[in-house]
Amino acid sequence: MKLLANENFPQLSVEFLRSAGYDVAYVAEDFKSISDAVVMELAIKEERTILTFDRDYGELIFKHNHRPPKGVIYLRLLNYQPDEPGRMINELLKQNLQTENLLTVYDGMSLRQRAY
Repeated sequence: MKLLANENFPQLSVEFLRSAGYDVAYVAEDFKSISDAVVMELAIKEERTILTFDRDYGELIFKHNHRPPKGVIYLRLLNYQPDEPGRMINELLKQNLQTENLLTVYDGMSLRQRAY
């Protein structure tokens, strides 16, 4: 699976996901300080699922019609260790989480998805 970790995603989580076999592009490494809209365009072009802590992606999808086909996973976590988001994503994906054309919101306890 191809993922695109937003700039706010912890580097240790990116490294964990890479070590688990995922193809992860990381905005903080390769595309520093690009806008959320450009992140969306990159995800569409490279067919990647976006991983983010930024709630603005819902607005980009539902108000501004950005439609990344591989989906967005928005994590709403308050306190976590730097590798925890990566471990959570790995567990979700191992359970065959479907992300295509979906905004997925996960808070560590519950999962919500909204199609677009």
